[in-house]
Amino acid sequence: MTSMEFRPRGVCSQRMNIEVEDGILRSLKVTGGCSGNLQGIARLVEGMPVEEVIKRLDGIHCGFKSTSCPDQLAQALKQMEK
Repeated sequence: MTSMEFRPRGVCSQRMNIEVEDGILRSLKVTGGCSGNLQGIARLVEGMPVEEVIKRLDGIHCGFKSTSCPDQLAQALKQMEK
């Protein structure tokens, strides 16, 4: 299992703890940000292939920001793939 503590940039959340095993996102815990929305996102993506999470979340914007918490998750997962 691969774990990462990611510090998102340009969004309200402050930290994402991510666990990936065999290309599957096994666990996502987000500190800060919109708690209910981020808990919902975590439950939806846990058990999903990393490539699918990236495909669905990459490029999502939050209001006038050029990124979002989902987009930051996609960026973290891209880093983990390297």
